[in-house]
Amino acid sequence: MRRTSLLTIALLALILGAMAAKSWLVQVPPVRAHTAAGQFDAARAKARLARVLGDQRPHPADSEASDAMRGRLVAELRALGLQPLVRDQYACNDFQKARLVACARVRNVIAVMGPAPGKALLLNAHYDSVPVGPGAGDDGIGVATLLEVAANLGTRQLTRPVILLFNEGEELGLLGARAFQADPLSRQVDSVLNFEARGVTGPAVMFETSQPNGTAVAAFARAAERPFASSLMTDAYRQMPNDTDVSVFRERGWTALNFALIGNETRYHSPSDDLAALDLGSVQHMGDQALALSQELAGGVPQAGGQRIFVDVLGRALIVTPLSAGLVLFITLVAAFAVLTFRWKAYGQALAAVALGFVGAGLFGWLAALLVGSIRGGTYWRAHPDVAFLSVYAAGLLAITIATATLGRCAETRQLRAAFWTLFLVIGGALALFAPGVLIYFLAPPSALLLGIAMSRWWRGAETAGALVALALLYLSWGEMLALLEQLFSPGPLWIVAPVGALLMLAAVVELHPLIRASSRAAVGGGAMLAALAIGGALAAPTYSADRKQRFTIEHVTDFRSGKSRWSLATDGAALPESYDQLGKWSWEKLDFGPRKRWVADAPRVAGMKPPSLEIIEKLSHGSARTLRLRLRTNGAERVAIIAPAEARIRSAGLAGYERPLRASDSPGEFTIACSGRSCDGAELIVEQPSAKPVTWTIVGMRNGLPSSAKPLVEARPRLAGPQYAPDQTIAVASTKP
Repeated sequence: MRRTSLLTIALLALILGAMAAKSWLVQVPPVRAHTAAGQFDAARAKARLARVLGDQRPHPADSEASDAMRGRLVAELRALGLQPLVRDQYACNDFQKARLVACARVRNVIAVMGPAPGKALLLNAHYDSVPVGPGAGDDGIGVATLLEVAANLGTRQLTRPVILLFNEGEELGLLGARAFQADPLSRQVDSVLNFEARGVTGPAVMFETSQPNGTAVAAFARAAERPFASSLMTDAYRQMPNDTDVSVFRERGWTALNFALIGNETRYHSPSDDLAALDLGSVQHMGDQALALSQELAGGVPQAGGQRIFVDVLGRALIVTPLSAGLVLFITLVAAFAVLTFRWKAYGQALAAVALGFVGAGLFGWLAALLVGSIRGGTYWRAHPDVAFLSVYAAGLLAITIATATLGRCAETRQLRAAFWTLFLVIGGALALFAPGVLIYFLAPPSALLLGIAMSRWWRGAETAGALVALALLYLSWGEMLALLEQLFSPGPLWIVAPVGALLMLAAVVELHPLIRASSRAAVGGGAMLAALAIGGALAAPTYSADRKQRFTIEHVTDFRSGKSRWSLATDGAALPESYDQLGKWSWEKLDFGPRKRWVADAPRVAGMKPPSLEIIEKLSHGSARTLRLRLRTNGAERVAIIAPAEARIRSAGLAGYERPLRASDSPGEFTIACSGRSCDGAELIVEQPSAKPVTWTIVGMRNGLPSSAKPLVEARPRLAGPQYAPDQTIAVASTKP
């Protein structure tokens, strides 16, 4: 019995170890030691990027730093023998997923390769950065990729045009992409490859395609040598609030493929998004895919209609099948396992035990994250997300073990198998209602088990062998998917991965059922011990590191409506260092122009600072509606947000000649008009409303940097902390009633 107990605990530890080791499934391919002619050279691409970035200052659109960046980019293109064009345009863009119109002056850099006539392939990246960081990853990797791909394509005889678009203003609201839509060259385009980043490491993941996806996936499957992609990923992305330039391009119906890095989000939109952090292997992987697909699509767009479901196999190959075929196989599997469930009487305790294990794992995982978070506060997992995720999985494993050792104790192993895979398929069917691409993950593992069951007539151990093969296939496919989900949700919440991890671990624990039944107390005790160790590790692991710093942005905010000035610390909610106790009386609250809580304390006024303002040029009434022509005075602000309350009922807004309609006009809430860059001062805004009744708007001006009175706060900021998403800045807030 003691040997059985030790073996059971060891195998539970092995399951947890496999959960910890799954990151090896998404390893970046190694950098080639020698690059042959015609191959993408990652070192050379990164060297090109170093020249373009220069001193690595932040270079937001319509800034002096962006001018300098653009000049170096143009010089690099000319060194490749190209004749780049610079388009100087104003642009505004609206969003389907937000009540916002964003505007700025942008200068797109365009270079055309190949013959002039014919339909063109567009290669797109943006060269502007956010105000807080140099943008070596976002989107320096895209710039480097396009430059090196251009160098390789320049040695080939192209049969149709290839347009390189280095757009400006993506960070301000996809403005460069919107401006390109008005460019005459855009009328030639029939396909686009976009390159982005939300981190600085990891493989280049293909996460979005045009719809229907048959043509795009066919090209990707033929060209990509080391693909990381799945139809689940592309379906899930469509449900998220995020946007890239492809969100604008897809309005034209172009064949599109979108790529991004997502490893180490802590450096994204921060001063740490620099060349030193940008992984050379990630540059290599992005570049290899970009070059292969550019060569594929430069020869023409393959015609392959319909919808495909697909998944990569360890980044080595891509499995693709029509959605209709996948649906037929899925329905067949559901029917087969429904029959097995009733034939083996697995619908009683066995199904209840499996369901309890699944639900309990999600609940225990959530409780583990809540427990550690209540003790430590903030994003306690930032430096070591792998340790924190493991605590969630260990808690889930304990719940599964308890369910198997209690409610599943009297069931047979084959009953638990049938119950698990039936539940697995039911979950797949429910998810497929919202994301049909998920079906690809629900086909191979249960098919392997079903084959083993069918072969058990001739081979007694076939069913067990089929179950183990199914488990291996589940780990290889779902393990990779879970590793990418961990990267995607590294900012939190941690518990969101618990249900996915539960399915992986539940399949493994079912196969341990005979051992758990023979040593149930030891199994539960071992599971509890593993959970305690994992949670203890999450409690003990350092919260921040030099590679993964705490988000800590310092702001000086003056509200001219109340006359008060305050310090605002946009952090992750962790307790402030003791040194800050001497610098103010801090409270955790929201500012009335932003949705997130932050640390706030009284601050001294800044002499001579003025808020932005609006001058009314003209009011035009048509019936009960009205059109406002307004002149914006930034008064030194580099970014201005004009926030209209819900009762303003904005119909359209933008710069004169670039008005954008509000497509979500029936949805309630505030509406924001944003303008960024030097050219906003004196810009003319046009706003249309269905009512002539004036209401009070809020106007917010932001300028980079802090007043001298902020020096003690900056010096007291922890060493392992820095701004992210927004720079240290000075903010002025006022009201206006046009």
